[in-house]
Amino acid sequence: MRISLAFTAAVVVCFGSQAQADGPYKPTWDSLDKRPTPEWFDDAKFGIFIHWGVYSVPSWAPVGTYAEWYWAYLTGFASPPTGSVEAFQAFHNKTYGPDFKYADFARMFHAELFDPKQWVDVFEASGAKYIVPTSKHHEGFTLWKSAQSWNWNAVEIGPHRDLLKELLDEVDTRPGMRRAFYYSLYEWFHPLYRSEHPHDYVDQVMLPQMYDLINNYRPHYLVTDGEWEKPSSFWNSTEFVAWLFNESPVKDDIVINDRWGSDTRMKHGGVYTPEYSTKTFEHKWEEMSGIDVHSFGLNRQTPASAYTSVDGLLQLLLHCVAYGGNLLLDVGPAADGTLPPIMQDRLLGMGAAQGQRRSRLQHHPLDDQRSVLPRRCRRFRCSNARLQRYWAG
Repeated sequence: MRISLAFTAAVVVCFGSQAQADGPYKPTWDSLDKRPTPEWFDDAKFGIFIHWGVYSVPSWAPVGTYAEWYWAYLTGFASPPTGSVEAFQAFHNKTYGPDFKYADFARMFHAELFDPKQWVDVFEASGAKYIVPTSKHHEGFTLWKSAQSWNWNAVEIGPHRDLLKELLDEVDTRPGMRRAFYYSLYEWFHPLYRSEHPHDYVDQVMLPQMYDLINNYRPHYLVTDGEWEKPSSFWNSTEFVAWLFNESPVKDDIVINDRWGSDTRMKHGGVYTPEYSTKTFEHKWEEMSGIDVHSFGLNRQTPASAYTSVDGLLQLLLHCVAYGGNLLLDVGPAADGTLPPIMQDRLLGMGAAQGQRRSRLQHHPLDDQRSVLPRRCRRFRCSNARLQRYWAG
């Protein structure tokens, strides 16, 4: 039985609008989980993730390890999946000297060649519809001037620029693109978080930063992370999300993910966020993967062969679309503010390939043009309607 796409869309809009009006939401997961994901997110399908911070200066890890975790592996706070703590220490001591502290990298994070227009030109050309920079990763360094991160932010040291504002303001100039950002709930080495009263960190650092970001940078999508050490009750997550949905300046359009505590991933919050995975879900989901198959942050050790090809990335995107998900594809800029050429090549190649396929599919029914799709996607017959809507643009 065939049902018209127009009728299906009308039903979705009708029920979606009714659900959106069901607030206010209570500060419980039972209530908050009833809020539907705003329609713009499902329509967007494809976003760009950007891991950029002090870790972009050393930009080093054994292949197979997240380079953005450099500080954690250097100190032995965490064990790298490949290589060893000793390998990080040997590299660091040989390259920078044994007395060189991780905090000293901040003075080397200049971003002198950062051109937000050039970045967004590339992202827009790729077909991406939302941009998610790391406002703060687990190292605690912020890309905006945070009052809770004195002299450990991009305005007061290093670039001396509000990198987050510059990038998001440029996104706002592009019709159809949405501003967003990532925020790590915890910080590896914040003294309050590692004290006898770690909740002081939540009250004095995390929550003030999050309210500041929402009120002043107004994202359409908030990607939280660094939640796994404590339950959502520790992070005051339900209270914050209730404010976000009921009272915040972005309450109508804000999308959230599922990383709000050790008890929430793939269970509560919003969009489910598998990472470097092939999992799919009935619930709205988003795959988070890097062009570098092993690292979100730039890793100077990564060989060309470990960057996914244009065809591989396009197949990943279509896999996500066919199964009702989105793709958040990561790039790792250099400390000088440039996008690595190999990453630009992949993004521009994706945009060109999608344009060609859309052009070809506009003239023929999808069922009669299966050869247009990558091989991995040709078997998704039950999901042809999703793919057709996507290619229709």
